[in-house]
Amino acid sequence: MTVLIRGSNQLLIDETDRSLHDAMCVVRSLVKKRSMLYGGSAPEMEVSVRLREYSKTLTGVENLVIKAYADALELIPYTLAENAGLNPIDIVTELRNKHINGDKYAGVSIKDNKVKNMKDDLVVQPSLVTTSAFTLATECVRMILKIDDIVMTR
Repeated sequence: MTVLIRGSNQLLIDETDRSLHDAMCVVRSLVKKRSMLYGGSAPEMEVSVRLREYSKTLTGVENLVIKAYADALELIPYTLAENAGLNPIDIVTELRNKHINGDKYAGVSIKDNKVKNMKDDLVVQPSLVTTSAFTLATECVRMILKIDDIVMTR
């Protein structure tokens, strides 16, 4: 397939090219894994809340590692809110509270500039994006921990 992009200046052409590339990546993700999740950082916050609950059942280093992973997942809605020009601390706090109270589809609505139910707003994203992010982040941390183990034993 050939797509011809025309525009009045190079900046417009470059931005259109990036947008087209993003759209093709979404289609590729859906072809690879045909499933969707609700967006707006709802999955990341739900996993963060569940990990925090799980960490309370653990002690020692395991507790700290699980809490750190939960904290890292909260950076995703924080960054989304920040990029949308919202107050990220207020948004993440409200989002966390909604998830703790059982609203597992609560997410950051860029359109309405507040926390809303992503299921009601039909905000979705390919599940491959989220699962790949979780997998890559976990593998990265495991590699770093292995390096620390090797350094400490020498």
